[in-house]
Amino acid sequence: MRILVTNDDGIDSTGLHVLARAMCELDGNHEIVVAAPDTEYSGASASLGALHLIRPEVRVARIEECAASAAWSVTGPPALCVMFARLGAFGPPFDLVVSGINPGANVGRAVYHSGTIGAALTARNGGISGVAVSQAVTGFAAEGQAWEDAIRGQHWQTAADVARVMVQGLVDDMPE
Repeated sequence: MRILVTNDDGIDSTGLHVLARAMCELDGNHEIVVAAPDTEYSGASASLGALHLIRPEVRVARIEECAASAAWSVTGPPALCVMFARLGAFGPPFDLVVSGINPGANVGRAVYHSGTIGAALTARNGGISGVAVSQAVTGFAAEGQAWEDAIRGQHWQTAADVARVMVQGLVDDMPE
């Protein structure tokens, strides 16, 4: 089974790296490929970018301590990463897209704007199952507080462990 891991926070984000490592720990014979934006694209929803301005570039990236088959950085939003995957830019077709880990709960109206969810929706629109993983940010209320301070206490590994168990159940039930 081929699994694409992406996010909307960029190729260097902690959430993406922890999630990719968790997907590499799935039981079974799974090929994990990471393709994520080169920079932050939170709030991009399922956008691909302005079509007349898109000049996408794809570069080789690295995820530490992860046995992913490949990792790519894309100059564009997460939905564009998924679209490239659907068009074969990262090899044969994918069976599943796993997007996240997003710092911030994507619930309620936030789902309309989330690039994390936009990636999963773009996968689904192309006939590929998609999973979006998010977690709430607590303690983010001080005026002038830096984002890095707000997410310092995130439980990335806990979210990744939950995602791994959920995705394992999903892939175990998917037809080969």
